[in-house]
Parts: sequence; C-alpha cells; structure tokens
Amino acid sequence: MGDQKESLRKITHTLATKNEEISNFICSLKQSLDNLEANSTRVQEDLESEFNTLHSVLDGMKENMLTRIKQERASRTYELQSQLSACSKALESSEELLELANQTLCSSQTDGFTQAAKDIKDSVTMAPAFRLSLKAKASDNMSHLMVDFSQEKDLLQGLKFLPVPATPEIHVSECQVCDNTVTVVWTLAEPDSKIDHYILEHRRTNHEGPPRIREDYPWMVLEGIKEMEHTLTGLRFDTRFMTFRVKACNKAVAGDFSEPVTLETHAFTFKLDSSSAHQNLKVEDLSVEWDGSGGKVQDIRKEKARTGSPMQSPARSALMSPKRVPTARPSRDRFTAESYTVLADTAIDAGQQYWEVRFDKESKAFAVGIALRSLGRFDQLGKSAASWCIHLNNWLQQSLTAKHNNKARTLDCAIPSSIGVFCNYDEGVLSFFNAKTKQLMHTFRTKFQHPVIPAFMVWNGSFSVVTGLQVPSMVQSGQRRNSGTSSSNASLT
Repeated sequence: MGDQKESLRKITHTLATKNEEISNFICSLKQSLDNLEANSTRVQEDLESEFNTLHSVLDGMKENMLTRIKQERASRTYELQSQLSACSKALESSEELLELANQTLCSSQTDGFTQAAKDIKDSVTMAPAFRLSLKAKASDNMSHLMVDFSQEKDLLQGLKFLPVPATPEIHVSECQVCDNTVTVVWTLAEPDSKIDHYILEHRRTNHEGPPRIREDYPWMVLEGIKEMEHTLTGLRFDTRFMTFRVKACNKAVAGDFSEPVTLETHAFTFKLDSSSAHQNLKVEDLSVEWDGSGGKVQDIRKEKARTGSPMQSPARSALMSPKRVPTARPSRDRFTAESYTVLADTAIDAGQQYWEVRFDKESKAFAVGIALRSLGRFDQLGKSAASWCIHLNNWLQQSLTAKHNNKARTLDCAIPSSIGVFCNYDEGVLSFFNAKTKQLMHTFRTKFQHPVIPAFMVWNGSFSVVTGLQVPSMVQSGQRRNSGTSSSNASLT
C-alpha cells in the first residue's frame, strides 16, 4: 500500500510538472500572438512612413529641378528678347538710311549732292546695324537640364526588406562574475558590417535554466552597446542567479534575442534581526541608529498598564539604567544592559563570506564582527569567548582595537569610513579590511565549532550594512598570500 502511494505521488508530481510546462508554453504562445500582431502593425507603419519619406524626397527634388528649368528659361528668354529688340531697332534705322541713299542717287539735282552724300556716309558709319553682334547671346538648347533616372529606377526596383541581423551567441565559458561585476561576452556566426549596436537585457532570478513566463523581476535593458562584450558594475547580488540575453541591431531592424544564459551570482546576503536588537537601537532595514530614549519610553508605556509599588513607578523606571531593565521577548532574548548589540538573521556554517559596514566615526563606541548563537543577552562584543570584533572607542580618547574573550589588541592603522569583514568558516579565518583600499587591518585565526552570525554594536552613533557582496579579488589574493604566515593576533585566539 505504501509503495503504491509513493508511486502515485511520483506520477502526480510528474503530471503537475508537465501541466505547469504546458501552461507556461500556452502563455508563451499567447504572448507570441500578441507580439506578432503588434510587431506586424509596427513594421507596416514603418514601411508606409519610409515610402512617404521617399515620396517627399522625390517631390522636393522635382520642385527644385522644375524651378531650375523655369529660372534658366526666364534668363535666356530675357537675353534673347533684349537682343531681338536691339536688332529690330537697328534694322529699322538701317532701312531708313538705305531709302535716303537711294533717293539721293535717283535725284537729278546736282546742287547739294556732294553734301548729301557726305551726310549719308557719316550716318552709315555711325549706324547701329554695324555695331551689332549677329551671334545669339543665349542658346535655345536645354538638354543640359535633362535627367536620366534609369539607375535610380533599377535601384528602386531592387528595394527589398533589410536582412535581419544574425542571432548572437553568449559564451558562458568567457563570461566572468567577480567583485560584484558581470562581464558578458558574445559572438556572431558570421561577421556583419551592417551591425550598428547591440541590446543587452538582464534580470535577477532565483532559479537555474531558461526564463519562466512569470518572473519576479523585470528585464533591465542596456542599449547602444558597440562591442561584443559588456561589463555591469556596482551590482548587489541579492538573488542566486542573473539571466542574460542579447540581440544585434542595424540601422533599421533588430534581430532575435540569443538563447538566455543564467550565471550564478553567489554572495552573502542577510538582514538585521530587529527582534534581537537592544531596545536603544532603532533598526530600519540595514541601518541602525542609537536612540537613547528607546528603552525608557517602552518602560513607561509598560508601567502605565500596571499597578504596583512606588518602586515600580514610571518616574523611577525612567531613571533606571538599561542594565537593570531586562526585557524578555519570544523565541530569543533581546540584548540588554550595556550590550548595545544587534545580530544578522543569517548564520554562517561553511564557505567564504564578505560584507561591509559604514559607520559614523563620531559614534561614542562601535563594533563589528561575528558571534556564536550562545552569545548572552548581557554580553558585549569581544568580551566573551563567543564573539570576535573590531572595536572603535571615542569615549575620552579614540582607539581602535581587536577584541576576543575579553582580550584586546590596539591596532596601528587609520580609522576607515567603512570596514569590510571576511569570514572563511572552513579555515577558521576572520579578517577585517579598510573597505575602500582593501588594506588588511586585523585577522583572527581560530577553529569554528559552531555556526557564527554577523554582529554589530553601537552606542551614541549609527551605522549601515552593505550585503549582497562577493569576496573581493584583492581580499582573496591577500588571504592566499597570508595563508602560510603566522597569526597576527595569537594572543586573542
């Protein structure tokens, strides 16, 4: 009976998985139909727009060429008409002079003939007809303004749809994920000189394999990439993977997306456990601020609901030291007294992890490190065997010390604005770095017997935690160089 039930469970699970796959595929087909309708409408509109633009260009060229012909005709007409008018006047004057000369020759009178002949001779010498050029100033040939569209016709008749760029292929072996950056590399099957740029899309995900229809995170788009690789910087890895796809584009059309590639983005991500925080610490997301009135206000509200002796009056409670006002909570005690501490909500029990903390250097006291779950609610970081930390003291005089098991070592280094914490659980290494320069500040070497938790303390100050970080390459290389050296804090381990 039990075997049959187990067999039926497997069949049920297989059917459910197959149903989910079919359902996802149906959604994909519906989405493809919607995309087909939208894309066909878009390319039709683009084609009409291109032809309208071509018609507008041709119409504009036609108007310019007609204007040129009209201007040429008007200019030549003016020159020929002016020349025609001048010739007509010269001919009229010459005909009058010819008639006068014939009359003089036919006259029988001898008196005055000599003078008349002389006047006619002078008039002929000055006649406009002899000063005219008998060559036309303008040609009637307009063939230089003729056009031959045979090549253009062949070109237009050869118009066809622009070839779609080939689909790129992302090479997983050449992609790199390190230092919270991702470099994606791709190629084309054949070189294409018409490629103008690439579009790269990426999104976060918590599952391997191809993208699903319903994803928790949207695609992020990067356009205008000219090379066949791209590096994304300044990332925070708060999911297990990132999926990438890329497509090539020419001046008019984009090709298909490449097959999606999923890259693992391992990093240490945690939140602050506000339920563990001392009541004087105000926790908001990954930021903590000291609130001196936090515990007192809560105590006053509690006391208002009680009836008791004068020893438990609100006025007296408000003046009591936090050390004397322990506060219980379900599942785990909140830190109290002078242990102004808050823990992360995620333990480390294997591997290498890294996180950073930015703190107010004006804080009266600040500490960052790790602790065991057994850290007592009254324990201060570094003052028990269950915690390791770097401690900043701004009370009376400034000092930076490494603390563990109530032993301290003063550190001879400048106080940074942020500290990077590296924990190699398997090798028992806890190192602190200047987060900006990655300069090593101190290293604890021990052997972790139980899981550890990131721990923080602040008094009269504030800090914020940066998670989702990979172990920086500089930190890893530094750890390899120092792996054979002796511990820098033997007295504290």
